[in-house]
Amino acid sequence: MPRTLVLGLGNLLLGDEGFGVHAAARLRARFRLPPDVEVVDGGTLGLGLLAALEDADRILVLDALDAGQPPGTVVRLSWDDLPRVVRTKVSPHQVTVQEVLALREFRHGRPAAFEAVGVQPASLEPGCDLSSEVEAAMGEALATAVAVLRGWGHSVEVAGAAPGAAALPLLPAKAVPSGGS
Repeated sequence: MPRTLVLGLGNLLLGDEGFGVHAAARLRARFRLPPDVEVVDGGTLGLGLLAALEDADRILVLDALDAGQPPGTVVRLSWDDLPRVVRTKVSPHQVTVQEVLALREFRHGRPAAFEAVGVQPASLEPGCDLSSEVEAAMGEALATAVAVLRGWGHSVEVAGAAPGAAALPLLPAKAVPSGGS
């Protein structure tokens, strides 16, 4: 059975850098996803993500994406939009997700489908909270991620809604259940 991986990336200790992890947690809390869609908190695992990426046929990455846009702008990138530059490392532990994706491509080819959905960060300063700009864009980013999953043929329903509900109500951040982001 083809498998879809939703990968939330980022560092929760650096403000908006944690967007992807927060978004993945909210996606999991607010929506019923089919069994062939796996949501993973990839955090800052780097090379540790390779096995999950290699096992996936379709990959949706949620991350803070610096596209030179105003803070809070929702950004979508395709496989071809991703930079694949290998930079000189200070430590062998410095592996970017782009490099892990490039290694996945080298070993197994491109996934059948790939999309990155993110938000232009406003602040990467130490802190556990998202900026107001990124927090305000969370609903649009989640709606975009759900649209991608539905476009790939997945049935994604709002948690607690009747199956087949057409509406896509997104809760404000303050309504996220405790234990979520």
